[in-house]
Amino acid sequence: MRMIFGLVLLVGLGLAGFAVYMAQGYIQKYERQLAEERAARAEQVDLVPVVVANEPLRYGQQVTLENLRRVLWPKDSLPEGVFQTAEELFPDGQPKFRTVLRAMEAGEPLLAVKVTAPGGDAGLTSRLSRGMRAFAIRVDVASGVSGFLRPGDTVDVYWTGQSQDKQVTRLIQTGIPLIAVDQIADEDTSRPLIARTVTVEATPQQVAALAQAQSTGRLSLSLVGNQDEEMAEVVEVDQKLLLGIEDTPIVEVEKEEVCTIRTRRGGEVMEIPIPCTN
Repeated sequence: MRMIFGLVLLVGLGLAGFAVYMAQGYIQKYERQLAEERAARAEQVDLVPVVVANEPLRYGQQVTLENLRRVLWPKDSLPEGVFQTAEELFPDGQPKFRTVLRAMEAGEPLLAVKVTAPGGDAGLTSRLSRGMRAFAIRVDVASGVSGFLRPGDTVDVYWTGQSQDKQVTRLIQTGIPLIAVDQIADEDTSRPLIARTVTVEATPQQVAALAQAQSTGRLSLSLVGNQDEEMAEVVEVDQKLLLGIEDTPIVEVEKEEVCTIRTRRGGEVMEIPIPCTN
């Protein structure tokens, strides 16, 4: 009996030890999973609601809440000028629509720079920055870069006219943004535009310079590349510089002084040279 009791006791101790071992393994596994879950939560991106387009929106289209929806967006990568609530988009007491200034695709965040103020239209006044003015420049196929100008492009302005008795071409304004070509202000237009006028955004001082230049000569536009951030230097070309003609210096030749005396012989007056005495 003692042997049987001892055997049962050993088996019981073995089972108890195995149970303890299994319990420790389960607890360790649970703690590991809990630590992994906590780490995943720590790395989770903080999301906030953002108003986005519910459908493609085009220039001049009126936007209401029916065209929009809210989605979650990473808080650390919010675009500047984004709307997060309907109250921000349409404040109380203001019209419940805005007008599209730049095309947007479905799912794209609605930005303040791409729409007008509540109730506004897509006219030029909504495109002008604070303190800036709109000015129209007459162009043709040649001076208007052969129809490749689009609203939103940037140009340099050259003046050709008479200056100090010579014909010159001079760069007078650099980095001037176009806000309209003829009566088209849509930056997403893709068709060629052979314009008669282009409208630029400029400061009052620049407007005065452009108006004076347009009234005294001919203006030509030069398209600036999208990636070009360098400002052009002062440029002036006249005919001599264009053809490589150098001005010939004028050499003054000293004239020999001649002294004379006048004598009258009858009715005739004669001048007779004599040595000069100073």
